[in-house]
Amino acid sequence: MTTTTGSRTTTVGASAAAHSVPTVTPLSIGPIVVDPPVVLAPMAGVTNPAFRTLCARFGALLGVSEMITARGLVERHRTTFAMVTRAPDADIHSVQLYGVDPTVVGLAVRILVDEVGADHVDLNFGCPAAKVTRKGGGAALPAHPVLLGRILTAAVDAAGDVPVTMKMRMGLDDDLRTDTTAARIAADAGVAAIALHARTATQLYSGDARWEAIAELKSVVAQHSPHTPVLGNGDIFTGDDAVRMMAATGCDGVVVGRGCLGRPWLFAELTAALAGQPAPSNPTLGEIVATMVDHLDLLCEHTPSGGRPGMEATAVRDFRKHVGWYLQAVPVGSGARRAMMAAETRDQLVGELHRALDTLGAGFVPDPVARRQPRGHTHGPRPVALPPSWLDHPDDPEPPAGADSLVSGG
Repeated sequence: MTTTTGSRTTTVGASAAAHSVPTVTPLSIGPIVVDPPVVLAPMAGVTNPAFRTLCARFGALLGVSEMITARGLVERHRTTFAMVTRAPDADIHSVQLYGVDPTVVGLAVRILVDEVGADHVDLNFGCPAAKVTRKGGGAALPAHPVLLGRILTAAVDAAGDVPVTMKMRMGLDDDLRTDTTAARIAADAGVAAIALHARTATQLYSGDARWEAIAELKSVVAQHSPHTPVLGNGDIFTGDDAVRMMAATGCDGVVVGRGCLGRPWLFAELTAALAGQPAPSNPTLGEIVATMVDHLDLLCEHTPSGGRPGMEATAVRDFRKHVGWYLQAVPVGSGARRAMMAAETRDQLVGELHRALDTLGAGFVPDPVARRQPRGHTHGPRPVALPPSWLDHPDDPEPPAGADSLVSGG
């Protein structure tokens, strides 16, 4: 059987072993139905409209934007509004929001719904970055359950019929787990789904994701709010990983982050695996380069310029970080990699890619073991940066002073 996804034609071998798949049903997030139940995770500097569009071509029907700040929206920060641009032809516009002040979060959600046209708002309570947690945001916020509840309620009330979800971590560390309590609060506030990255904030991105925490959370939520879906996140590198996670944890869907960096075709693998179908063949270098060019062209087309020249150069610079991910386990040589990283224009970079293609041959297939090689964030463990006395007053309903200042590109 041959299928076409994006610019890549994939032949599915008849001899490939079928998967033993748990019962997989479409994921319902309010009025949004995601089938298969796979979500592209929000990733800073990655899940812009171009990357979301590319992943959608391979089957990622729900792709979440980069995290933006509520304060940035309310203050009408130009960069923030550029970051919430709808992906071209996207059926679902999904935006991830960060904030620590319930009033500001509520105002930001109204802007997303009324002005941006968001179909789905995801609240970030899992980011472990020090610039976020030291302000009481991200992964630090569930340690203040009263404030967490106020933020969730403000967001759900402001969203109206638009579904609000939350993404979080297991807790600050193994001694301060917050996930099950936060999930109960979220369900009571009316969130449409809960996603768990099965690591603590202290772990950052180190070690293995602990899928048993997803199973525990699913059990708790099933008893407390049976109709609230639980999504699992962490260490999904292949279609088989998604099948194993869902079978082992009972979760209602998977959220895919670093595993798709340089491998947007992972979503085609996930679609096949969750349908119990044979895995698509591994991409050839010719197919990889064609996908890279598609990605680069999407960036050149959709990188906001604000009316200023230099959009292509900005897109090329943005794409450079993806080059190493795409070419993992491809022996193009250090000289070729340096030339690609030094390219300033789209044509220069494409020319370097085709020179590598001519050298190795379009039919070259990278070692599939590279799928599990680290990509993206790999640092950790590290103590979590927190506001002064943050853990001394967990029931304080007020955000820390100055906590809602801009902390990212948005």
